[in-house]
Amino acid sequence: MARDSREQQLIELKDTVKELNTTIKNLNALIEAANKREAEHLEKEKVLQEQIEYLTKKLFGKSSEKRDDFEGQLNLFNEAETLMAEPDPEEQEFTTVEKHTRKKKIKMTDKFANLPVQKVLLDVPEDERICDICGTPLERIGEEFVRREIELIKPSLKIIEYYSVSYGCPKCKEDAEVPHIVKGRDDQKHMLHGMASAGTVAWVMYQKYVNCLPLYRQEKDFKMYGAEICRGTIANWIINNAEDFFRPMHEYFQRKLVSGKYIMADETPVQVLKEPGRRAETKSYMWVFRSGEYDSEQIVLFHYSPTRAGQTAKEFLEGFHGYLMTDGYGGYNKLKDCTRTSCWAHVRRYLIDAIPKGKEYDHTQPAVQGLAYVDKLFDMERKIHEKKSLNFDAIKEYRLKKEKPVLEGFWKWLDCQTAIKNSRLYKALVYIQNRRQFLETYLEDGGCSFNNNTSERSCKAFVTGRKNWLFSDSTKGADASALTYSMVETAKVCGVDVYYYLKYLLIKCPSSQMSDEELEKLSPWNPECKEALDELFRKHQDAIFDAM
Repeated sequence: MARDSREQQLIELKDTVKELNTTIKNLNALIEAANKREAEHLEKEKVLQEQIEYLTKKLFGKSSEKRDDFEGQLNLFNEAETLMAEPDPEEQEFTTVEKHTRKKKIKMTDKFANLPVQKVLLDVPEDERICDICGTPLERIGEEFVRREIELIKPSLKIIEYYSVSYGCPKCKEDAEVPHIVKGRDDQKHMLHGMASAGTVAWVMYQKYVNCLPLYRQEKDFKMYGAEICRGTIANWIINNAEDFFRPMHEYFQRKLVSGKYIMADETPVQVLKEPGRRAETKSYMWVFRSGEYDSEQIVLFHYSPTRAGQTAKEFLEGFHGYLMTDGYGGYNKLKDCTRTSCWAHVRRYLIDAIPKGKEYDHTQPAVQGLAYVDKLFDMERKIHEKKSLNFDAIKEYRLKKEKPVLEGFWKWLDCQTAIKNSRLYKALVYIQNRRQFLETYLEDGGCSFNNNTSERSCKAFVTGRKNWLFSDSTKGADASALTYSMVETAKVCGVDVYYYLKYLLIKCPSSQMSDEELEKLSPWNPECKEALDELFRKHQDAIFDAM
């Protein structure tokens, strides 16, 4: 009986132990799940805190991406080079600094050499030209320089009326059935839309697309000049003349661009209010396509599109088989006939954004380590730019010998990195890994750019203007802006005066019937065009001088 009781107790104890083990197991599972949730929350909190710091830095921090090393600070590469390695003789030869020549100080008179000069004589009143000693009338014996000032001549408007002079034969007038009459011809057919001259239209374009002056403010200026010209009229001047006379040049530039070997591209949003089938708040896009950084004939083309779809770039660059430099936007993947290259400046920005606040010089931080590799590549590229005499073959050879080892070290570093999902570092690592193939392409050809900063600078002019005029009213206005910005930015990169180039095109009236040879002569890099612009400038200066 006692034995049965002990067995019963043993069974009950075993059941209790089993229940306790089950309870412990369940509690451990709950603890593990709670710990996992807590770890996830901590990760999310860390990501959110990182995002707050990032946005705060974007809002209140300095916008420059330049990093200044403080005195005594050694980065990863400088430390290795300083303590372990002797300078490479070939590198020394490549970076030899020529004898320094102090830049000649520019005189004030040289800065204003192109301005007309009006001489004003400060004469002595006639009643004071008497000798105080003997009363004899004074004689002029010379003059001396007193001062110089710059006088701004306020813009003004005037109406120019053209009359055709007629000539008839006095003898045939009585005898002939049809008298012989000739009339003076108007060869300046530039204005097909309204009464504005080529110079007036060029000026309103210059004000909007170079000085970023919205049309409503130009309307006020015209009123101040004495003319009631509404902004709608000014808009029509721009739209109609850009379509008629800039479109042929734009299409010619596009043909030249696509036939080249290097193109750089970028895109930025623009708001168009009256776009068929779309709300006014919907984003449209202005695309920028420009020639390679080292091309002798520089071209910058803007193209308006309702969407950011990669099909836009594919259609615009149809027939292009060279190297295309872009940022990380995936829409460019639709271009299959060209060789893609990616921008290292974007890689650098991602790594800078991934550095925690206050850890900019902490080399235990992965982002700081990666940035050291990228900065080394930028330093090497800077040396290439300083050595302007190098050809593409020499640049390629230098990159393969000097930059490729650094690049290989960077990839090894990248493959060893891990990061919290959705953190700034994680996004940087994913961004770089996804573009790894395109980031190496620049090694293939010395004419390839290392970054896309050149096209971004071209795009910046549009972005600056957009901050002032905010939107385009219609698709026609957006197209006209794209055409005009193309002429403006192409003139800028070719080093010619934008206003006179716009005026020159409006005088010459490019058309689709012109041959490429004729359009070439109207291009801002063409010597004939540059000579014509100089002549326009001289005439303008002479007119100012005559009006004094």
